[in-house]
Amino acid sequence: MNFGKSHTKLRARRSGFNLQIQRGELLVLLGRSGSGKTTSLKLVNRLLSPTSGEIFVNGVSNGQGDVIRLRRSIGYVIQDVGLFPHFTVERNIGLVPKIEGWPEDRVRARVQELLQKVGLAAEIGTRFPHQLSGGQRQRVGVARALAADPEILLMDEPFGALDPLTRDELQREFLLLQQRLHKTVVFVTHDLREALRLASRIALMEAGRLVTVLTPQEFLKSTDPMASAYVRAFGAGLESAANRGTS
Repeated sequence: MNFGKSHTKLRARRSGFNLQIQRGELLVLLGRSGSGKTTSLKLVNRLLSPTSGEIFVNGVSNGQGDVIRLRRSIGYVIQDVGLFPHFTVERNIGLVPKIEGWPEDRVRARVQELLQKVGLAAEIGTRFPHQLSGGQRQRVGVARALAADPEILLMDEPFGALDPLTRDELQREFLLLQQRLHKTVVFVTHDLREALRLASRIALMEAGRLVTVLTPQEFLKSTDPMASAYVRAFGAGLESAANRGTS
């Protein structure tokens, strides 16, 4: 697999897999369990290593250089958040900036800025993860991923375990946040409605293979058998999701 960026693009390519990601877009990897979505995501920040091919990030093979430096430069959000339970919210969010040597006052200011951006009150910073709701923990996870202002965000079903109302709220908030920040986001989901709502493009995967890459509107109209099967399975109301929930 090969992830790279030339000018304004992030490019992914491997034997049987060829994907190019535009800088600043939100690309969704959509597919069933076992289709290779999470594996593809983890290859980007070297949580997994490819058995063949290469991955390029920012025009440089991610097999070269320091893996710790690579991971600090890429925000990573997962479904179960992975917050340190013995750290306060403030310490969790400020961890990477502190490791990067930011002065304490800059770290504190960044934490407060991010709490506001993800819709959390400033006093949340003194709490511990077990004192938060699921939705609050996910917001903290997003804030932590953004803390050092990475250009790339990897998000692995970050809202999948939440109740429908909280999930809807976080999708709306994240979409607004992305419209302001313009990060390059690779977002994993098996939910077509979520993909249609959030994505600039949808990369449909099946059995480790890239089936097709389409915009949300193109996906709804696609004659590809696998894409059509997803549309039929999810039924009515997809057009509204493809309009990012505005209709």
